[in-house]
Parts: sequence; structure tokens; C-alpha cells
Amino acid sequence: MAYNSHQRWVTTVDQMGREVRFAYPPLRIVSLVPSQTELLFDLGLQKQLEGITKFCTHPQNARHQVRVVGGTKNFDFAKIKEARPDLIIGNKEENYQEGIAELAQHYPVWMSNVTDLPEALAMIRRIGAITGKLSLAEPLVATIQNEFNRLLTPAALQPVAYFIWRKPYMVAASGTFIDDMLQRAGFSNVFAHLGRYPEVTPEQLAKAAPARIFLSSEPYPFKEKHLTEFREICPAAVIQLVDGELFSWYGSRLRLSATYFQTLRAAPAAE
Repeated sequence: MAYNSHQRWVTTVDQMGREVRFAYPPLRIVSLVPSQTELLFDLGLQKQLEGITKFCTHPQNARHQVRVVGGTKNFDFAKIKEARPDLIIGNKEENYQEGIAELAQHYPVWMSNVTDLPEALAMIRRIGAITGKLSLAEPLVATIQNEFNRLLTPAALQPVAYFIWRKPYMVAASGTFIDDMLQRAGFSNVFAHLGRYPEVTPEQLAKAAPARIFLSSEPYPFKEKHLTEFREICPAAVIQLVDGELFSWYGSRLRLSATYFQTLRAAPAAE
């Protein structure tokens, strides 16, 4: 593990309640989560980044500047070792437990756990604190909070189904960050009675009868060609392709989400 005389050992607690002892400020960081990679760049930490995932697409040139150390679910342990990190930043949902446990035997691993906006804002503050960039993180949090404060909840929420996968169909349900974003955007999740990311059948979708169906750009890349099959199931629903990053990325990209949600809300609720 890299360490020099300009650092000092500190102990903190991550969002999973784990104690993490690391050299502060970290000089060699590996990020295992795309939205948190973007946050680290926006906090001015690109020089400290020594490893990111193949899914870290923002900023656009990130994967050309920083070595890729595998995916979010399949780490390349050899490349992470080459990076000699003094801090690894991951996430409970996006990374896999076995891989994180293996890394934690060798390196300090700070884990986020984000299921709603307050936890996202807390994550931004805490990553700012552990990287010595709190002075940049706090204004970012204030900007995001102000954007969402201006996004007033309408009197009547529009029923929506939010699809993240095809073959089998999978939706975002309760207990997810996407579900929290849907509510803040002015929509009620017709599958909120289910948990996490369940599979649903066309029959379940037809019975739920959402006024809107959102087809996310990620993780499954829904396209225009997929609209027809959903129209056949729910002919009365408005079916839209939506920017999945603005619903599911819980880092600095949240600055753009509230304005996007306002635009979505303004679309007609029925055809």
C-alpha cells in the first residue's frame, strides 16, 4: 500500500458501518463505481485516480486517462495490485460481495450504500471528506439539493413502470435509488409493492396498467425498436425511452436530474 510522509493514518466509518483505516489524503485511488468515478473527477482528483471500471464512461476520456481494472462485478485483481491503491471506493449494490471481501484483505475499501437522495448527498460529502475535497463537495451538495427543492411534487403522481432489462423483463421496484427518483420526479411506481429489481411478466404489466412506461438506457440499452412490444401490452400507456444515468447515477450527475425530471413530467400522461 502506498504511503508517504505527507499522509497520516486515519480511521473512518463508511456507509455500510464498516471501519476503514487509510492514509489521508489518499494519493492512489481505485474507483469501482461509474457514478462515483465521475464524482472524483469533478472533485479534481483525476491525478489521484489509478484505476476505474470499464463502465466508467464519464467524463468521456476517463478510460483513456486511467487504467481499467475490470467491471463492477468482475474485478481484475492483478491490475488493481499494479495500481497500488491506498484507497478503494466501491458500492454495496453495484459491486459484488466476494470481490470486495477479497480486496478488503489487502487494501482500505470504503463502501457507499445509496438508496435515496439524502444518502446520495451524504455519500458526496463523505467522499469529499475522506479525499480532502470537502470544500468542493459541499457546494456540489448544495447545488443538487437546491435543484431538487425547486422540483415540487405534483398533487397527483402519474403511475409508471420503469424497465431496466429485457428477456426477462425486469423493473426497478421499492428500496432502490431509482424508485426514490421516480417519486421525486412526480411518478408513482406501479411495482412498488415488489422489492428491488424483480422480473415481471407481460400479464403483470398489463394488470398494473401504468399511465407511463419508462425504458431505461441502462443497464439494458432500450431503443426505439423496443417501443412496439410494450405498446402491444399496454396500448393506453405513454412509452418513453429515458436517460438511465439521470435516474440511477447518484454522484455529481444529480445536478442534471431535477431539470430532466421536470421535462419528463411535462409530457402528456396519456395518448
